[in-house]
Amino acid sequence: MKINATLTPQRLAKKTARVFELAGQKIRSIDASWDSAKGTPVFTVAGKYTSRGWTEWTQGFQFGMAFLQYDATGDESFLALGRAKTLKYMASHVSHVGVHDHGFNNVSTYGNLRRLILEGKVASNQDEINYTEVALKVSGAVQAARHATTNVKQAWSPVAGTPGLVPSGYLYSFNGPQSLFADTIRSLRSLVVAHQLGHVLMGEGDKPINLLHRAIEHAATTARFNVFFGQGRDSYDVRGRVAHESIFNRNDGQFRCPSSQQGYSPFTTWTRGAAWIIAGYAEQLEFLDTVKGADLDAVGGRRAVTDLYLATVRAAADYYIDGYTAKDGVPYWDSMALNTHKLGDYTKKNADPYNAWEPVDSSAAAIAAQGLIRLGLWLDGKGEKAAGKKYYQAGLTVADTIFAEPYLSTDKKHQGLLLHSVYHRPNGWDHIAKGQKVPNGESSMWGDYHAMELALLIQRLGEKKYYTFF
Repeated sequence: MKINATLTPQRLAKKTARVFELAGQKIRSIDASWDSAKGTPVFTVAGKYTSRGWTEWTQGFQFGMAFLQYDATGDESFLALGRAKTLKYMASHVSHVGVHDHGFNNVSTYGNLRRLILEGKVASNQDEINYTEVALKVSGAVQAARHATTNVKQAWSPVAGTPGLVPSGYLYSFNGPQSLFADTIRSLRSLVVAHQLGHVLMGEGDKPINLLHRAIEHAATTARFNVFFGQGRDSYDVRGRVAHESIFNRNDGQFRCPSSQQGYSPFTTWTRGAAWIIAGYAEQLEFLDTVKGADLDAVGGRRAVTDLYLATVRAAADYYIDGYTAKDGVPYWDSMALNTHKLGDYTKKNADPYNAWEPVDSSAAAIAAQGLIRLGLWLDGKGEKAAGKKYYQAGLTVADTIFAEPYLSTDKKHQGLLLHSVYHRPNGWDHIAKGQKVPNGESSMWGDYHAMELALLIQRLGEKKYYTFF
């Protein structure tokens, strides 16, 4: 991609304001038309939100968008909407033992409400604080209980000369205990928020399980098996490549192979999976700065944890920037899908959502952009000014692209906010409009939510503030 080094949050102010102007219309439209008996809205078909369940992993985005809209605009009708719908619909997600999506569902709702109260944007109410904190504690513990072990006993690090961490376990995906998804790195926010609240997971024999340590264990295992570092791991080991899924033999915990549920292959990069890695590890680096060093000693120490997180996010971020995104910072849905070669050198030109060969995925762009900005600011705060600026400006460049047409949805009849999002290309779930050969022109709950979260982050940076749960 071509990074625009002149962009600032202030220069993007008109675009972020436009995001929220349109988002308010979309949120109201969905709320007015959605039948809760149909489940959760997932993505649009011909501009109307519809349900398509693997699991109910997008409802937190639906109501979390209302909290973000209130945060950005001060319109109390959206606060009321988020409160009412969280109370009515989200309790089952708190105790949902069958998914790896607690960070998506519960931090986006209960977490946003609690954050707004603590920031003074919502009148302080101790009962409401208690209600959100109990939900977040339970959510983090339930997510942490979805745990499987590996057979690895030795510490590992992608960075030579550093002590490393033991990739000894992970939070398994809805596919079952054999499956580790790249996506789950963003759900670690549920574990670490619960840890901040002083909570633990109680195991057999009343054994307390440290939620911070379990989150770090999962992050270490994800880095070891889902992310590549150009160190000769296999014949296709390209630094920054991300495998959507890692498969383990549950009889002995041994890693067997990379896999992919939503990407083209285990040996290409499903770009939304890589985006989760970029956003997830960058956010966890922010969290580490709030943790006492002594709390990290049992898992290898601050240096080991920080070095592993940083090496992982930088590898994925560098590959995003230099490896597979188009010139304007938007990636296609997979780095090397079947017909990608027919696009020519797509990295030298802007992404084309209406091409005849492979779809773009704007949701991957929105997720990755937030991670790039957070990574850039974190590095800048540690004195790495040049590197920090590179990632920061890359994130702003992506935002500059997707906060305008043809990505920003200005049609009042279209319920989506961010166009050209892709859900599951291999399964053929995405709508292909008449006259088109690949999915385009549609939106997703996660794409819309993360576009708003990105816009809020940039809006706050323009006001010399910051947006974080930590």
